[in-house]
Amino acid sequence: MLPITLWSHAIGPNPWKVAIILEELEIPYTTKFINFAAAKEEPFLAINPNGRLPAMQDPNKGIDGITLWESGAIVEYLIMQYDKSHKLSYDDDLKSSILCRQWLFFQVSGQAPYFGQAAWFINAHPEKLDSAIQRFCKEVVRVTGVLERALRDNGGLWLVGDKCTYADLSFVPWQQKARKFGGEDLYEKYPLVGAWMEKMERRDSVMKVGKDQEEAVMAAGGRV
Repeated sequence: MLPITLWSHAIGPNPWKVAIILEELEIPYTTKFINFAAAKEEPFLAINPNGRLPAMQDPNKGIDGITLWESGAIVEYLIMQYDKSHKLSYDDDLKSSILCRQWLFFQVSGQAPYFGQAAWFINAHPEKLDSAIQRFCKEVVRVTGVLERALRDNGGLWLVGDKCTYADLSFVPWQQKARKFGGEDLYEKYPLVGAWMEKMERRDSVMKVGKDQEEAVMAAGGRV
């Protein structure tokens, strides 16, 4: 099997979500790091006309391979094509399979955008807008509360069924920033989410990706 190519960014959380799934499924891959400015220019726009990261190219499928962008679509593709043993998914259980997709879609539409806006207004916006910071930090707390309730309703361990799936793991990179945006006492209010995150952060895949990200940030020298 030829390695998959993952276009990534040292700091941006979305590509690291894909890397966690690649590591979990033991899929060989190489990472190409580019900064946000380069993502808005050729030749990367030929890969992703939206100019965002991540993007992925799988040379093992079809004559010309398959190129995808949007992290949720990439995760779904990897699960469909490479999780044949259903390590991170469910086989014949329609309800569990659909619920995994539901939570992935919520991560893409309900977690990442709000957490991303919190990060932007705290770290990057040219003027400090307290109202915007407060709004999006409140959303971080609200989304964490949604996860807390879902975990409680499913027995306290995982979002779907009785095992860790791609749905759970997809939340990790952004949720690791939750206490920065929602307060250091966030997991005192939502202890099931705190315990859920601790379990996932002990997984080999998440620890490996965390180390890789630290090295990528150092290699970028802050110029990310």
